[in-house]
Amino acid sequence: MNIYDKYILPKVVHFVCSLKPAMKQREKVVPLASGRVLEVAVGSGINLDLYNPSKVEKVWGLDPSDEMLEIAKKREDKHVPVEFIKASADKIPLESNSMDSVVITYALCTIPDVQSALAEIKRVLKPGGQLLFCEHGLAPDKSVIRTQNFINPVWSKLGGGCNLNRNIPTILNEGGYQITNLHTMYIPGWKPACFNYWGTAKIK
Repeated sequence: MNIYDKYILPKVVHFVCSLKPAMKQREKVVPLASGRVLEVAVGSGINLDLYNPSKVEKVWGLDPSDEMLEIAKKREDKHVPVEFIKASADKIPLESNSMDSVVITYALCTIPDVQSALAEIKRVLKPGGQLLFCEHGLAPDKSVIRTQNFINPVWSKLGGGCNLNRNIPTILNEGGYQITNLHTMYIPGWKPACFNYWGTAKIK
């Protein structure tokens, strides 16, 4: 790991993901979680204070980055029990059928093997459990798509593997999920990075 990835990128990601437009999106999704909750790519813990303590039994925060987890531990909200796990999303060290809710925000764009991660999420979800998601991805406008596709190789290298042009509904459908509630919009900011998808999904 180079100096940029270890010391600079985690702080950049934390800053960008904490901006007001993204936080407003998180607020639409995270409070819906209930019971035993797995947050995939918990990152710097931005979502932790958005969980409803009257609905959530415990949160397991999964992330492969030591640097991001160190930031998250400093933000830990004590009114919701949290256990941090250093692991990748395609190898979740939790029992099958053990989670009532899985939360993933602004991470499907970055996970390298996204279908393997979605398979693991299916494995740990209880029957009837739900996936709560909020993501940026492929825009509906051809001019914006052209920009996304053109700049994505450079963007991905600088952004820790983040992709601008992933089709979130298609990815979820191919992963064996049925989207039960879906909303889309451009949030304020640079359009190629700001077309958002959010909602809920269940296992088909």
